[in-house]
Amino acid sequence: MTLSPTAQKFILHWGEMGTRWGVNRTVAQIHALLYLSERALTADEIVETLGVARSNVSNSLKELQSWKLVRITHVLGDRRDHFTALQDVWEIFRVIIEERKRREIDPTMTVLRECAIEGSHDAELDPAMLARMQTVLDFLEMLSGTFQDYQHLSPQTLQRLLSMGGKIVRFLGPGDKEAS
Repeated sequence: MTLSPTAQKFILHWGEMGTRWGVNRTVAQIHALLYLSERALTADEIVETLGVARSNVSNSLKELQSWKLVRITHVLGDRRDHFTALQDVWEIFRVIIEERKRREIDPTMTVLRECAIEGSHDAELDPAMLARMQTVLDFLEMLSGTFQDYQHLSPQTLQRLLSMGGKIVRFLGPGDKEAS
């Protein structure tokens, strides 16, 4: 598979952004390649196109599958696995947010809840520290609740909601920006 300079730029940048988001560069580049591809690709085609090691591609594809961003498909007459990426950016966004919440936010909330319970019985813990922990827990629970409210909205409804952003801020009034 030959990539145009623009496709190469997109894939390279997606890899760079991936590293900033805590994702391995090759994982992000493979995701970008599969997202751009008009057809399902084999691991060997990915190796050849991106010039990375077969083992790296194999591990990266497993990672992308664990994130539910890439699926295996089969082609009649070909015993090899072929890989496709989600194509709807709204679905990609939803899946990534869902997985980040499951992998990062949920375990953090569990520990913070434990800290809140243990902290209420810890005579050595400064009450101000316990209050700060509770503030973080309250914040994450609010974010989690909001996510649950929005996660089943259709992409069209989410688009409308996000496009209303400035209108919502103006509706709430300028004083709410300063609430910190």
